[in-house]
Amino acid sequence: MANYTAADVKKLRELTGAGMMDCKKALDEADGSVDGAVEALRIKGQKGVAKREGRSAENGAVVSLISEDKTSGVLLELKCETDFVAKGDKFQAVANALAAHVAATSPADLATLLASEIEAGKTVQAYVDEANANLGEKIVLDRFAQFTGGYVAAYMHRTMPDLPPQVGVLVELDKGSASDEAAAAVAKDVAQHIAAFAPKYLNRDEVPAETVENERRVAEATSREEGKPEAALPKIVEGRVNGFFKDVVVLEQAFAKDNKKSVQKVLDEAGVTLKRFSRIKVGI
Repeated sequence: MANYTAADVKKLRELTGAGMMDCKKALDEADGSVDGAVEALRIKGQKGVAKREGRSAENGAVVSLISEDKTSGVLLELKCETDFVAKGDKFQAVANALAAHVAATSPADLATLLASEIEAGKTVQAYVDEANANLGEKIVLDRFAQFTGGYVAAYMHRTMPDLPPQVGVLVELDKGSASDEAAAAVAKDVAQHIAAFAPKYLNRDEVPAETVENERRVAEATSREEGKPEAALPKIVEGRVNGFFKDVVVLEQAFAKDNKKSVQKVLDEAGVTLKRFSRIKVGI
């Protein structure tokens, strides 16, 4: 049995991001040498990427990058297997490097992003695979958003103080500037609202017609089951469908900081329009 301590295991985990059992096995193989174990993990890591493909990556971080003039921004999710790796500097450095690459190249979609070159002779997919090997866990990049053209702001929410942000929101207003305190305030308020209430759509026009029709069918069937008068059904059904819109459409939701106002009302009072938003929660 190799001679090493719990402190050696901890140090090795911090250096490599590998799991505890992998660290112990590597120290056993390296006769307790941390440097030798690091080398062993790197060698095994390169070979173990494919084995990790079947694992679940439900932890990770959301990062954002907003331009100085507030006219563009990026929101990106990078997933891993454990919160231990998620809160590590190496993992977060990878996530931030990927966000910076998106900001610089403006890829049209995920496939374009993964195929683009982030370093000389290295694609983003290869860069993620390298992180997979070096950190000893399955690392997944499968979501990002980029807005340009309006006033762009982000809100990042930590669900635990010792973890990186797990929820991120990117919003774009039709007007505002880097020095516009009013735009900054309303953008932050609306982004925080979106983080908390998780709307699915910006307005009614974005809700798929089949989704609306399904809600209408359910509302009618529920009303009949409840024994509502036949003559009153159209009005009752319409009221329930409107209630559905208030649940899923951000502009119609009651504002988080003042539920007597809708989000639309708050935006109108500020004299701005919410053009679009993106909300990303790690693993969901």
